[in-house]
Amino acid sequence: MTRPAFHLAIPVDDLAGARAFYGGLLGLPEGRSTDGWVDWDFHGHQVVTHLVAGPRPEPAGHGTVDGHPVPVPHFGLVLDVDAFQALARRLTDAGTGFVVEPSLRFAGQAAEQWTMFLLDPAGNALEFKAFRDETRMFAR
Repeated sequence: MTRPAFHLAIPVDDLAGARAFYGGLLGLPEGRSTDGWVDWDFHGHQVVTHLVAGPRPEPAGHGTVDGHPVPVPHFGLVLDVDAFQALARRLTDAGTGFVVEPSLRFAGQAAEQWTMFLLDPAGNALEFKAFRDETRMFAR
């Protein structure tokens, strides 16, 4: 592998629902699996959905970014603008309920970006974003 990749394990309460969401809706390739977990190729990163019984914990809270409440914790991915727009169309066409609709944030500023937040069926929050200029991702 030519670049670092992350590994993230997340709890789900239904592997069939996780497969429909991560494999079907998001279109992620499925890797190894057992009766208790499924690996997903999250654009070169490993996300593992682990079956965990019992009640789901509530989100810790919300932060405010550019006037929008965003769920905390969350995880996600930075895509290029074309991939972001294609995913946003796919999710919108599927009738996805967004926490934050696909929108442009920080317009005209160094960190101008497209962003959207949604929940998986188990309530895990995901953010997808795309910077107008990825070299400015950490610009102040």
